[in-house]
Amino acid sequence: MIRCSDVMTNETLSCLPGDSVEQVAQLLGLRGIGPVLVVEDHQTRKLAGIVTDRDLVQKILAEGRDSKTTLVAEVMTAGVVTVRDNDDVQKALDTMIDQQLRRVPVVDSESRIVGMVALTDVAQDPSVPQETTALVKVIHQAASAAQ
Repeated sequence: MIRCSDVMTNETLSCLPGDSVEQVAQLLGLRGIGPVLVVEDHQTRKLAGIVTDRDLVQKILAEGRDSKTTLVAEVMTAGVVTVRDNDDVQKALDTMIDQQLRRVPVVDSESRIVGMVALTDVAQDPSVPQETTALVKVIHQAASAAQ
C-alpha cells in the first residue's frame, strides 16, 4: 500500500485567520503557488481552512475589497476535506475525484497539517502503478476543464 505520506509534499505554507489577505497574496506570489493553508495557530497547526489564488481573485478583486484590511477569515474556505498521512493514496485520489479537487491537505492523527497531496505528486511518484498514473492524468484534465 502506498500511503499519502509517501507521495505528499511536506512543505506547506500556512497563515492565520487574522492575517491580512495582502500578506497571503504576497506569500502566494513569492512562492508561485495556488493554496495557503489556514491554521488555528502556528504551534498546533490545526487546520481552520484554506485560501487560494482563485479565492483572492473572486472575493477580493472581483468584489473590490481592500486586501490590506480584509482578513483571511473573511475569504477562506472552512470545512476543508482532508486525508490522513497513513491513508492509502487511493483514498486521496477518491477524495479528489468526489470533491473535484487538484489537491487535498494531509493531517496526522491529531488533525495537524503535515503535508498536501496533489494530483501531480501522485502522477510523478515512480512507486505508483501506471494504471493509477493514467487515471490521475484523466482526473487532472477533468479538473482543469471544470475550472
